[in-house]
Amino acid sequence: MTQYEAVIGLEVHVELKTKTKIFCSCSTEFGGAPNTHVCPVCLGLPGVLPVLNKQVVVFGIRTGLAVDAQINTYNKFDRKNYYYPDLSKNFQTSQFDQPICEHGSLLIELEDGTEKVIGITRAHMEEDAGKLVHNGNTIMTSSGSLVDYNRVGVPLLEIVSEPDIRSSEEARAYVEELRKIIRYIDVSDCKMEEGSLRVDANVSVRPVGREKFGTRTETKNMNSFKALQRAIDYEIARQIEVIEAGGVIVQETRTWDDSKGITISMRSKEEAHDYRYFPEPDLAPIVISDEWIEEVRSTMPELPAERRTRLIQVDGLSAYDAMVITDTLEMADFYDGVRAKVNDPKAITNVLMGDFSKALNEKYLRVDETDVSAADMAELITMMQDGTISGKIAKQVIPEMVATGKAPRQIVEEKGLVQVSDEGAIETVVDEVLAANPQSVEDYKGGKGKAIGFLVGQVMKATKGKANPGIVNKVLKQKLDA
Repeated sequence: MTQYEAVIGLEVHVELKTKTKIFCSCSTEFGGAPNTHVCPVCLGLPGVLPVLNKQVVVFGIRTGLAVDAQINTYNKFDRKNYYYPDLSKNFQTSQFDQPICEHGSLLIELEDGTEKVIGITRAHMEEDAGKLVHNGNTIMTSSGSLVDYNRVGVPLLEIVSEPDIRSSEEARAYVEELRKIIRYIDVSDCKMEEGSLRVDANVSVRPVGREKFGTRTETKNMNSFKALQRAIDYEIARQIEVIEAGGVIVQETRTWDDSKGITISMRSKEEAHDYRYFPEPDLAPIVISDEWIEEVRSTMPELPAERRTRLIQVDGLSAYDAMVITDTLEMADFYDGVRAKVNDPKAITNVLMGDFSKALNEKYLRVDETDVSAADMAELITMMQDGTISGKIAKQVIPEMVATGKAPRQIVEEKGLVQVSDEGAIETVVDEVLAANPQSVEDYKGGKGKAIGFLVGQVMKATKGKANPGIVNKVLKQKLDA
């Protein structure tokens, strides 16, 4: 396989988070009884006329600015003609030769720290198709399908990369970074499990050193990052195996069967001319002024890469910590809120990435889905720093904060968790622990320094975690070394 290299281009379909569809006033809300979020316009019944949702254009401009693309001040819609059960009017209103965005780029970083720029060919606006509900496990094993048209007309932005990707790892890094950006600029929730972010992978292989591309296949039906990587790796290996056996790669559309871990042929892959594109006669061309672009630019937030750089250069975080904190906009904003009140970036990241994230994961919650405020978290960290509570007590307080939304000081007072820093009181407990564990005392005096760790643990157990660990260590060491 080292004699070949993969050439991969991705088509990322992003459902935009407008309240209504792209050409009508039907709801875009996910779910609902089948075929209830529909009307004559999105079903394409005779005699109806579409009206463009302005917010879709705004989201297109925001996305173009976020990936450093050219915003075409003149663009238009086209009809993409094909016949499939999920397309009620037998054509999709999309953009062809004059899309809203072109010539962008995205910087990705791999796990080993390698950086690479992936070109973005275009981003164009279009309407989504319906959804086929199969009566088997997959489309290939089903004897029949039902059609739900609720999704027809939901606005999409299709973002097409250049064939600059050379591995499944690069593909995953590209989609992950693109997803972060899309969520930061608030144009989509990008929930892959609900289909609001879908990826098609165009994959081909060629001998190393050859410039000409091989024949590509397009693989669909990947609803997770893991599935994307597995499908691409399988398709690369499958194509090399076919070529090595003297076969020929067929240009086709394939589907990913996650349970079997294989791609399966669905149909031959069409070229652009097969769709017989022509300008949409019922929609006027879109003219975007420079003033409109600048107005949208003024609302753009700090993007993930910029935020990571700030946290590394200004706050002194490690590249890993900055990557984790900025993984979602919600956590990044929460960090900044805490940081505005606590001047200790490392202490903040330790809590957010540790016990707080653990508590959120156990409840299957995002930070914005709780009543824990940045002020509350800042108060907790301050209480740890001034000795009111210990790190061990904080481990009890944080899950309670997530579960109840109560302030940390209230929880500490209600549960009697204030840290004991009275040296005299701690000394009494230490004396009791030393008397109860003569063997550990002998071990320490005999040169086994680790024995003090056991004794510290016994003191903390006796005080139910309330004793100040620093004072416990100090008193123990004084008595053992005496």
